[in-house]
Amino acid sequence: MKKIIVKALAMMMVAASLVGCGTTKTETSTSSSKKFTKKYVIATDATYAPFEFQKDGKYVGIDIDLLEAIAKIEGFEYELKPMDFKGIIPALQSNQIDGAIAGMGITDERKKVLDISEGYYESGLSAVVKKDNDKINSPEDFKGKTLAVKKGTMGAKYAEENKDKLNLTIKYFNDTPSMMQEVKNGNADITFEDYPVIAYMISVDPNSGLKIAGDKLSKQMYGFAVKKGSNKELLDAFNDGFKKLKENGEYDKIVAKYIKK
Repeated sequence: MKKIIVKALAMMMVAASLVGCGTTKTETSTSSSKKFTKKYVIATDATYAPFEFQKDGKYVGIDIDLLEAIAKIEGFEYELKPMDFKGIIPALQSNQIDGAIAGMGITDERKKVLDISEGYYESGLSAVVKKDNDKINSPEDFKGKTLAVKKGTMGAKYAEENKDKLNLTIKYFNDTPSMMQEVKNGNADITFEDYPVIAYMISVDPNSGLKIAGDKLSKQMYGFAVKKGSNKELLDAFNDGFKKLKENGEYDKIVAKYIKK
């Protein structure tokens, strides 16, 4: 009887050890499959609704939700660093930050110094004027006008490229609200902003005093960026996570949360 009990106990111990080994193997497998060895610092624009903005003391928006969802799927940790858009590319180049998601248009010029993800949102540049301005409806109407633009953006580039041809006066600002206010106050005739941003702004604030003038001036895709030749694992994770969010329908839900079609 004693031998039977000893054998039974021995079998139980073996079984328990096998279960333990199985758990350890799973944990080791999971941790060894991770390619992330640090917590990434990822920048975003501080004021760029509906992609990133503050609400109830925390940052929200399409970019913020998208980054959070991708990080969860891919298994990396990050620290969000809101900053002025004009400082993001220099910060990437100087290794102050690891990545950036900030409604950043994918351009050939930026590709020279950055590695950029697949496009995650199609945007387009729109002209914005005061609501009672019915004299500006197309680029031909920009001649001799004063433009308010945000440094380092496609709107600023458009203004600079057409400055001499259209005899433009350009005023530079660090953020979207400031340049919008310049138009509202009558100190500038036109400002430029990506279509989803100004469409959202006008929809949530019927008293904005602004409107979109004419058709989109251009179309472009937004992308997630890292320094050229650096953080390939982070860039690959973003692309992979974005693909998964598109496939499972979560991407559409994130966008629909902020932009109503």
